[in-house]
Amino acid sequence: MTGSSLRFGAFVGPHHALDENPTLALKRDMELVELLDTLNYDEVWIGEHHSGGFEIIASPEIFIAAAAERTKYIKLGTGVKTVSFHHPLIVADQMVQLDHMTRGRVMFGAGPGALPTDAYQMGIKPGDQRRRMTEALDAIVPLMKGETVSMETDWFTLKDAKLQLGSYSKPMMEMAVTSVKSPSGALCAGKHGAGLLVLGGVSEEALESQIKNWAICQEKATENNQNVERRQWRITVMTHLAETREQAFKDMEFGLQKWVDYSHAVLPASPFPPGERDPLAWGVDSKLLLVGTPEDAIKEIERVQKQTGGFGTFLFFAHNFVPWETAKHSYELAARYVFPHFQNSNVPRRQSYDAARQGHNELQTDFLKAVSSASEAYISTNKK
Repeated sequence: MTGSSLRFGAFVGPHHALDENPTLALKRDMELVELLDTLNYDEVWIGEHHSGGFEIIASPEIFIAAAAERTKYIKLGTGVKTVSFHHPLIVADQMVQLDHMTRGRVMFGAGPGALPTDAYQMGIKPGDQRRRMTEALDAIVPLMKGETVSMETDWFTLKDAKLQLGSYSKPMMEMAVTSVKSPSGALCAGKHGAGLLVLGGVSEEALESQIKNWAICQEKATENNQNVERRQWRITVMTHLAETREQAFKDMEFGLQKWVDYSHAVLPASPFPPGERDPLAWGVDSKLLLVGTPEDAIKEIERVQKQTGGFGTFLFFAHNFVPWETAKHSYELAARYVFPHFQNSNVPRRQSYDAARQGHNELQTDFLKAVSSASEAYISTNKK
């Protein structure tokens, strides 16, 4: 990672408690993306879910199209498109359209699908989802690159298929595949030269697993004459920042337990142990949650950088564990105080400050002499 600066973004599932107005919740999701754009975040990823009640965006493409009209700079990714549910031609066609509509700001994130209830409602066996993801990407990627694809599986057929619109980004838009524990995402990513979008916390155990998956991704890329770089490695963490650690912990009382309950009732594998009476303390201790001050965030990110050998993007998991205004403040604190540390944006300012400080006494003497001389010259002239 020599010469590279860390990028920052957000992963928006989204996650909204069942007692909230869903229309207003979606509105806040859009407001969040607009805020991140003004705060100079690099990217945001929008999820796809169809059940469970908490994660209520069904089409990341529709959301991205709307967000693109409200933002100027931030990159917008499907985080992720559940490719095991959709015909590859339609996925590729819609993403390439977005590539043009955003002038290259869209990113393609792909995954097998996180919620078993999504698959069940469509008559898809959860055990088939990772296989279907691999088959789908084997078709989607060449289609996006402008190739003609003929392919037949037990769930889709392509006959001399070719997109009528070429990609705006050449050879295609940036791509990432989700990675939690299993190596399936890493294998797919490496095969197609895509990045990894990591979920699951940054404990020692979690990072050890992801380091192995990154190595698998690199090996698979080499086997397929692809190249993957660490800048394509994204790590997502449930984060909340405040001016003090005590305030950050207090903020989390608003909604953490609601999400923990959701994770136990709906998700296939909750990261929180059943019966845990203090999920906040457990989550922080186990490195699933990063809760504290900007200084705490800097230390934790540095730890992850050191242990992994370097990665490309730190993603804030948009959890809605805290009140809305408090959440916005957390994102602002990160932009103001965490970003500069890792992006070296204040190095020239510090150098300028230090140079001015070192020469301050001498320059101050010269300045005062100049002022005195000007005053004396004025007095002398007016006496005449």
